[in-house]
Amino acid sequence: MDLEDKEPWDPDRPPLHKKIILRNLFQSIVGDSITEDQMDELTTYISYIKNKRIPQNEWPTVKTDVPQAERILREYEAFKRSGQHPLLLDYDDMLTIGAQVLEENQELLRKYQARYDYVLTDESQDTSLVQHAIIEKLVRVHGNLCVVADDDQSIYSWRGAEPSYLLNFRQVYPDAVILLMEQNYRSSQDIVNAASQFIKRNPHRYDKNMFTGNPSGQPILFKTFPDYTDQAKYLVEETQKLENLAEAAILYRNNSSSISLMNAFDRAGIPFYMKDADNRFFSHWVVEDILNFMRMTFTDKRPDILEKIHLKFNGYISKQQMEILKKINNNESVFDNLLNHVPLQDYQFKPLKAGKETFQQMRGMPPLHAIRVIRDRLGYDKAIDKTCERLGFRKEYLLGILNTLEEIAVGLETMEAFAGRLQHLKSALKTAKSRRGQNAVTFSTFHSAKGLEFERVYMIDLVDGIIPSKDDVRNTALMEEAARLFYVGMTRAKKHLEPLAYRRRDGEETVESPFVAAVREDRSPSDAQQKRAVETPSPPHAIRHRSGLVAGMTVKHRVFGTGLIMWVNEEQIYIRFGSSAKTLSVEACLERGLLESAADL
Repeated sequence: MDLEDKEPWDPDRPPLHKKIILRNLFQSIVGDSITEDQMDELTTYISYIKNKRIPQNEWPTVKTDVPQAERILREYEAFKRSGQHPLLLDYDDMLTIGAQVLEENQELLRKYQARYDYVLTDESQDTSLVQHAIIEKLVRVHGNLCVVADDDQSIYSWRGAEPSYLLNFRQVYPDAVILLMEQNYRSSQDIVNAASQFIKRNPHRYDKNMFTGNPSGQPILFKTFPDYTDQAKYLVEETQKLENLAEAAILYRNNSSSISLMNAFDRAGIPFYMKDADNRFFSHWVVEDILNFMRMTFTDKRPDILEKIHLKFNGYISKQQMEILKKINNNESVFDNLLNHVPLQDYQFKPLKAGKETFQQMRGMPPLHAIRVIRDRLGYDKAIDKTCERLGFRKEYLLGILNTLEEIAVGLETMEAFAGRLQHLKSALKTAKSRRGQNAVTFSTFHSAKGLEFERVYMIDLVDGIIPSKDDVRNTALMEEAARLFYVGMTRAKKHLEPLAYRRRDGEETVESPFVAAVREDRSPSDAQQKRAVETPSPPHAIRHRSGLVAGMTVKHRVFGTGLIMWVNEEQIYIRFGSSAKTLSVEACLERGLLESAADL
């Protein structure tokens, strides 16, 4: 039975649906309800393990932010094989069991080997180890296999794709002929040259020299705004000038980037199409929390609303106290009932009185001001910190949701208008899915844009920490995949490409993505400066060993001056020099003695 199928609901026999089973297991093991984001990460974790063919004793080594993920997976597997049901299979099982059957049943294997004289796989850079194993068995006798792939566009390792298999192809098929298809028919010379030069920085790839017969066209237009909010304003202004909106695409790494765009474009009346529209934002528990705080400003007599947020502000109300409060049915203020009828600790009286007063003061307050009061005076941001520590949520992501809610609240006069705006945007998101092929700007993640093309492409949020992410810079393989993702974004553009960054976001300084810095570097004369530095004798305190390069360290470069190391991996080092930043080769810096520790000067 396929677990991906849906069944009608029967209270005496819950549906045998994958996500329902996982949701119930999460609840019983973690003791909390699983969020949509956690569910996505949990199912990705399971698929990754199955597609990578990772044995059970190595499951703990697979990184995930979902609490108790390994135990949930073990119990999920046990449930599928329990005596209560016939063997239950999800999609990943179809692959792993298919490979296992072909290994163990030689008669069945021979049948399918004889049935297919030729095998062709397309987009093979996205193929997983278990899929490769099945293909290997099918072609073992005749060897008639044609694989079409682009190792520079392998961007799905997080769900089990195995790009290294392509690079080691001849180890499995020693007689294979490898043909390089190096002509790009889509993009202008400027874009192809820049993208080709950029991706060559990845050391683990086939050495290709991409070219095109297309004319040069416009040079790549780099933009850096003073603040994050300026980005959406600029995009609105630029697309309003276009007659054919369908020729433009706005690409981003994370789906969360689309909400601010959607809000700005909807207000400006510019239609947009979202291929991978994701409405999880509007059902996220952080959004629901803020709405419940606002509901408390209309009436503080409803314990059912307080129950949903009592652990998320500085009233220190315990679950036991909440249970007592719920039994009081006198239609009085929940704060008065807590103060007068519920046993409290001495330290609770003052914050509960202050909480009651704050909610009263918020009545009629504009929503932007109200959100800031919730975050600051009522302590919601501090509650977010504790939740992240306890459950492993990414704090930056949750704070990003709060900051996006503030953007949506700008210019609205009432909390009712804010709630209405959220409903309107949720509806607009559904409508955006239906605009395919219409005169509308496309919003898309880099991942979903693969295979598409547009006259004009705007790549947004190109700052360090987003692309590459903090996780990327700690791992060479992830860093190379992030570079391939950036390359995919660049090569969606036919004639006009704009990479966009900003210097501040949510009150904090940001740094331009090192990938943007790398593309700039390839186009600038500073390479020649760097080469001329080689002719100068190395300084006496030059750093000669990889161990001497540490993130957070201040160094002096012979050409670019004093800078701060932002991150470093096996191949590259990213240094911020004042208002600019550069990605340099670690090997070149060490061999040529280009860097000194500022502490030695």
